[in-house]
Amino acid sequence: MSLTSMPTSLGAMPFSNSSELSPSFLLAGPPGLEGAHSWLPAALCAAYALAVLANGAVLLAVRAEPGLHAPMYLFLCMLAAIDLALASATVPRTLCLYWLGSRRIGFGACLTQMFLIHALSAAESTVLLAMAADRYVAICHPLRHAAVLDGRATAKVGLLALARGVLFFLPLPLLLLPLPFCGPRRLSHSFCLHQDVMNLACANTTPSVVYGLTAILLVMGLDAVLICLSYLLILRAVLRLAAWRERLKVFGTCVAHICVVLAFYVPLIGLSVVHRFGKDLAPLVHIIMGNVYILVPAVLNPIIYGVRSKQIQRTILSLIRITDRAPR
Repeated sequence: MSLTSMPTSLGAMPFSNSSELSPSFLLAGPPGLEGAHSWLPAALCAAYALAVLANGAVLLAVRAEPGLHAPMYLFLCMLAAIDLALASATVPRTLCLYWLGSRRIGFGACLTQMFLIHALSAAESTVLLAMAADRYVAICHPLRHAAVLDGRATAKVGLLALARGVLFFLPLPLLLLPLPFCGPRRLSHSFCLHQDVMNLACANTTPSVVYGLTAILLVMGLDAVLICLSYLLILRAVLRLAAWRERLKVFGTCVAHICVVLAFYVPLIGLSVVHRFGKDLAPLVHIIMGNVYILVPAVLNPIIYGVRSKQIQRTILSLIRITDRAPR
């Protein structure tokens, strides 16, 4: 073997995670960041700051106003908390990549981030399903709404959402843990996703592929089907109303939730399509789609409900006035 061929051969060798003290991956950053793509970290930072402020305002408003302690607003608080956790698990590390050039992420940190992304996404999908059920009961069975969805039932939904995300997606990092990986171990996103990490393995990934697909179908896929079913039942009940004005008024209570569902599922489907069919796309497309998937729901959800809910607007404005009047 010649000396010139040794680095290439060594670089192509797989490693086992138990045989290397600190195995790591390289996060993706757009090439020429200092030039044409220098806008990306600034936009990412601005979107993250907006998400933190908007979701924080919703959490404070619902906590401060007893009139907002209804199931719909409590579910909105759960969405806000999940979105904050999901964005905080990814965006600060991505900004370190862009601003400090820190591309390397340890194997354990990568698996932890991957688990948080998938588990929190599953929890958000569960809460969206619960919100669809809330709209269905409120419209189709209004007399039973207060009894079915009381404070205790709402709290159980939050616990179920977290437990569902953990139980379904904890096996993903555990299945990847014993696998050997091939160099140079470059990811296609600025954070760790299961499909991305799994594609770098040098061993048989069939169990991981099968389980990952099954978990996605049983959580996000099933939730999407049930949400569509609930809105078909709502639409049937609305069309039974005699007056068009009454129909629009009743269905108008669902507009905010429909927009939030689209803000979650459209980026999720787009990211899946890019992973499946976008192998020949520019790396920047993968990076932008990944950040859209993380940040679009976190930014849009509080804005959508803030625009639709006058009560949230009034509470936030009153909190701002109280803060301005506080002695400094």
